[in-house]
Amino acid sequence: MSQHSAAPAPTPTSAAAVATVAKRRDWWRDAVIYQVYPRSFADSNGDGMGDLEGVRSRLPYLRDLGVDAVWLSPFYASPQADAGYDVADYRAVDPMFGNLLDADALIRDARELGLRIIVDLVPNHSSDQHEWFKRAIAEGPGSPLRDRYHFRAGKGKNGELPPNDWESIFGGPAWTRVADGEWYLHLFAPEQPDFNWEHPAVGDEFRSILRFWLDMGVDGFRIDVAHGLVKAEGLPDLGSHDQLKLLGNDVMPFFDQDGVHAIYRQWRTILDEYAGERIFVAEAWTPTVERTANYVRPDELHQAFNFQYLSTEWDAEELREVVDRTLEAMRPVGAPATWVLSNHDVTRHATRFANPPGLGTQIRTAGDRELGLRRARAATLLMLALPGSAYVYQGEELGLPDVVDLPDEVRQDPAYLRGEGQDGFRDGCRVPIPWTREGSSYGFGTGGSWLPQPEGWGELSVEAQTGDPESTLELYRSALAARREQPDLGAGESVEWLKAPEGVLAFRRGEFVCVANTGAESVTTPAYGRVLLASGEISETDGEAKVPGDTTVWWTTA
Repeated sequence: MSQHSAAPAPTPTSAAAVATVAKRRDWWRDAVIYQVYPRSFADSNGDGMGDLEGVRSRLPYLRDLGVDAVWLSPFYASPQADAGYDVADYRAVDPMFGNLLDADALIRDARELGLRIIVDLVPNHSSDQHEWFKRAIAEGPGSPLRDRYHFRAGKGKNGELPPNDWESIFGGPAWTRVADGEWYLHLFAPEQPDFNWEHPAVGDEFRSILRFWLDMGVDGFRIDVAHGLVKAEGLPDLGSHDQLKLLGNDVMPFFDQDGVHAIYRQWRTILDEYAGERIFVAEAWTPTVERTANYVRPDELHQAFNFQYLSTEWDAEELREVVDRTLEAMRPVGAPATWVLSNHDVTRHATRFANPPGLGTQIRTAGDRELGLRRARAATLLMLALPGSAYVYQGEELGLPDVVDLPDEVRQDPAYLRGEGQDGFRDGCRVPIPWTREGSSYGFGTGGSWLPQPEGWGELSVEAQTGDPESTLELYRSALAARREQPDLGAGESVEWLKAPEGVLAFRRGEFVCVANTGAESVTTPAYGRVLLASGEISETDGEAKVPGDTTVWWTTA
């Protein structure tokens, strides 16, 4: 007999369900959190740019999808030099996204639907249009405002060389010289000067910002560049001529310094003053999962993104190793593991898994696209079966690939525009998502979209996939429903690995069994019980199951 995903009918959230969500203890330990990139999610006013009112209008979709919380990428007042990660005012909404009343309405509606809202916080750097920085430039050397950033005299006979050899993540020197001769540090774009967290005013300001948004009712914060706030004393030279290759692979003088943990212990005391189990999530690129665990000790943050898992190939041996290391690292600090496959900064996994390592985003044929989607579906079921919390990036539930053929003239990634450093192709995963088969921008809005959508985008839309039991959207809906219903899924600290053929991961969690075949050929495994869900078609005969290549199956022995 063949098995495939089934499409559950969405059910309204009752007042009792909302109350249950609000009172649920440790909800974040097994939460599925959906990342919304506001400019690419839904446009309410037809200007081609997504906005908060657009997000608000689509909250029922997210409820019916089955996620627990929504993480919003930055919507603060910003010149948009780096898609809002250059913040000019942390207490204001950028007009392109709406205003504070729109933010308030979104938070309130989410609560009514049983959803939590997590907002991005950008504490490593501000915009160069932030009032502090503008005053620091205007007042010149010796200004107290300059101490809130990293201003330094240059090296060389006339100070014409940068103060040290650090490189920007976006390429080129991490220093820019101003008209009066001093230099300022920016680990990202020149429009993003780094704060000096040794200055008490910086800490005071961000504690106030936390309270502002907590009082608005948000349920937590995703901390951008959480590993970057503290720099090594004296800002020493790194001495490497290929610094970008060290990112996430070694402790560096500007990343993952031990001093960041004192900041987060202070922040945790603030968060714990508020009812409702508000949380912190760290974007912390560290060399090892063991160092990542330092950020989620009991008196610091609640979760940290598992970038080691995100960067792992679709390979059973490699996946098992990172799963084991992650669970082992999180266990001593009592924190949940997190699992993520895509976000706004990386190639979507439906594209990433389409090619052997090293080919990046170059999908060459329709067969590549089909292979990438098949692996992405299988990888999703594997991720959602693991103990802990999972993150879903908008559009991955539709099986969206990266848009790899955007014309140069429409690209907006600052890394691309600088022409060095990162490859600068993050625009490909940021193209606005399709809601309808037809219409202006496939239902994104009435006035086109800020990045062009490819021809045929509508066939991947929510409208096209809803009700189709073979679609990726219905696979996600079914998986998230089963994850809620199965008592052995969600939070946990370990898995029981089962004997499996080469290229296959098989594990048990109580009465639940997951089998993921990462190889190209079909394999035969025991039929472990009743099939809950499968990412592809399988067959069972006489107590055995034939699992095709690049397919994941969920069983229950209950």
